[in-house]
Amino acid sequence: MARSRALRFRGWVPLALLAILVVAIGAYVAGRSSTFLSEFNLNSLLLSALPLALVSMGQTSALLVGGFDISVGAVVTLCVVVASSTMRSGLELWELVLGAFAVLGIGVLVGFCNAALVRIVRLPSIIATLATLSVLQGIALALRPVPAGDVDLDVMDALVAGRSFVPYAFVGVLVVAALADLWLYRTPGGLTARAVGIDETSSRRLGAPVELVNWRAFVLASIAAAVAAFFVAAQAGVGDATVGSSYTLQSIAAAVLGGAALAGGKGSFVGAVFGAVFLSLIVNILPLLGWSDWIGQVAIGALTLLALVLYQGDVLVARARGAWGDVRRLLPARA
Repeated sequence: MARSRALRFRGWVPLALLAILVVAIGAYVAGRSSTFLSEFNLNSLLLSALPLALVSMGQTSALLVGGFDISVGAVVTLCVVVASSTMRSGLELWELVLGAFAVLGIGVLVGFCNAALVRIVRLPSIIATLATLSVLQGIALALRPVPAGDVDLDVMDALVAGRSFVPYAFVGVLVVAALADLWLYRTPGGLTARAVGIDETSSRRLGAPVELVNWRAFVLASIAAAVAAFFVAAQAGVGDATVGSSYTLQSIAAAVLGGAALAGGKGSFVGAVFGAVFLSLIVNILPLLGWSDWIGQVAIGALTLLALVLYQGDVLVARARGAWGDVRRLLPARA
């Protein structure tokens, strides 16, 4: 019982630390710039965090099974490019609906391709999704060599609508993330997903649907990126073949800051949302404080490394002990 409570407490540590950092940084910037707490700025902050939160939730899905999805940024880019043609101004409602399904279809198709490369071809996930990234970027550049096209204004207004400075869509994403965490830590299906990420071989021996869990993880990662593309398109307004390039690394950083383990078996969808808000906050405050962009990049990298050490220190120590044990076994043999 005590061990279970300790583990449950450790699972909330990333959320607590991120909340403290957000409040502390927000208080500091508010004291330096009156613009920070304005309704316009806070709305801009949450809108910029919204697509990153979705992509990070998808990335968490892949990390839970011990994989990486490097293609999520390219999925966002290609979906925005396609949306700029299939959801442009002047189309009828049914045409806009078909265009939205086309965008979502890209996410589903890419997810199945990634899963097939990893589970059937047996490529490492980072190599498989890196190849997918290259293909998708090439297609996006072929479709939009230069930024062009547009997105229907009514669609854009609906996607960014909100009350005060809080977008309705952000509240919806937060609710979905909370429900996903409840599933992950309170249901047999969530337990199975975490078990597969921790030890796939043992999970298969116990009868867990290992293939289904892995395929589902990569398909959900791409679908989340496709959904995020709607909000990126609403904010960008045009089809741009470079608009999603930053989401890959940022989604991994947000997921790790939110408590995801690179080795698999641990993560939090709410933590991914918090991580996305935190990263968006760093970008948001730089111009308000008159700081250069490189300061934000260094801070994000340093905090991500710190999160790896704090949240996964036990895994790192265990691996170090295992490596030292191997060395000690080799020394007498050489002697």
